[in-house]
Amino acid sequence: MANSFDTEKTLKALANDKRLLVMELLKDPLANFPPQVDGDLVTDGVCSNWLKDKMGVAQPTATRHLQVLVDAGLIIPTRKKGWVFYRRDEAFISAFKKKISEEM
Repeated sequence: MANSFDTEKTLKALANDKRLLVMELLKDPLANFPPQVDGDLVTDGVCSNWLKDKMGVAQPTATRHLQVLVDAGLIIPTRKKGWVFYRRDEAFISAFKKKISEEM
């Protein structure tokens, strides 16, 4: 986790209903997704294909949304057996929330 935040980039990443949905779904992956063959839902994250399906968008669009969240520091990608899995970066999210509350 970086010590400095790009507040504008992070807030812009969250200013989209599909990306907010991803953040909500990843908050409790065990409740929102069935078990995966490759990769643990909690430690590795959720397969991008499943996130695409939940967002209801085409793969290129899902990839772009996920990349925006990665670039903002909100989620962490993990490559495994040709797939990319995503999980929330809870340490970053917690530190970001603290920073925002101090600034507001």
